[in-house]
Amino acid sequence: MTSAGFNVTSSLTLVGFSSLSGHSSLLFFVFLLLYLFVLFSDSLVIYIICSQRALHRPMFAFVASLLLNSLTASTLIYPKLLSDLLLSGAGLVQVSRTLCLCQGFFVNTLGGASFMLLSVMAFDRYLSICHPMHYAVLVTPAKVVLMLLFCWMLPSILVVVSTLLASRIPLCRAQLNRVYCDLYSLVSLSCGGAAAQLSGIYSVLLAAVLVFPAAFLLFSYARILFICLRRSRSFSSKALQTCLPHLLVFFNYTISIFLDLMLRRLQSNRESDTTLITSILILVPTVLNPVVYGLKLKEVFTHVKRLLSCRRDS
Repeated sequence: MTSAGFNVTSSLTLVGFSSLSGHSSLLFFVFLLLYLFVLFSDSLVIYIICSQRALHRPMFAFVASLLLNSLTASTLIYPKLLSDLLLSGAGLVQVSRTLCLCQGFFVNTLGGASFMLLSVMAFDRYLSICHPMHYAVLVTPAKVVLMLLFCWMLPSILVVVSTLLASRIPLCRAQLNRVYCDLYSLVSLSCGGAAAQLSGIYSVLLAAVLVFPAAFLLFSYARILFICLRRSRSFSSKALQTCLPHLLVFFNYTISIFLDLMLRRLQSNRESDTTLITSILILVPTVLNPVVYGLKLKEVFTHVKRLLSCRRDS
């Protein structure tokens, strides 16, 4: 089937693991162990936040939502990776364009939602630390629900447009040097033309939109730091301790995006390099998030220790 003289590709080949095909068994067990760890740790922290009434506060609602994002993204990526490693001896994986678009939609949507959640969490910390007398009025349960819906709905609407544009682009190539699908890589296979240019312009605008939550987050924490410098040492220590996990997770995502941009530059170089960076992008955010919130948030860590010690004693 052709469109405007170009070949419209209906199936794609993921070649991210082709250079490491001889180590597919080792990679399979590594990814399996990591996926089980992510499932257990994310589910544990979410369960503790949901089951403990003392943790039914806005900050922990946002933390549970962020970990739910991480858990969903892991479920969308890891099982497909495991089946690809198990079934593709040569490291070449055939995937339909529709399935690739679906995975790209969810990966991009969850990534955008995570940044939105992190910015909302920064705003929550700003109000709690800088305006404690008005916090209960400004951050009500109803407003928390509205903020969560906004964090999920806005990226979904923006990315669905990007997905529809990507689905209409004729592709001249069928090999993705990735181990999973994302919309940017899919569009990079296009033959060019007006549709590809429109999709490229929209992608730039979409990236610009996501800059605002990051800028708002940095502004909120800068204001918190400014307030802490003017308060007592004990107040500053407690305030910064509650902000540290969120900042660690934010830098975790930011570094992952930076590595992803490096990956785009390295695509013309050795395939093993890009595969290594792709693997890091998959592993670091999903593994680090529950560790950070499970260990660095004192209220959560206390309940984690209590729950694990009770199970060990029984």
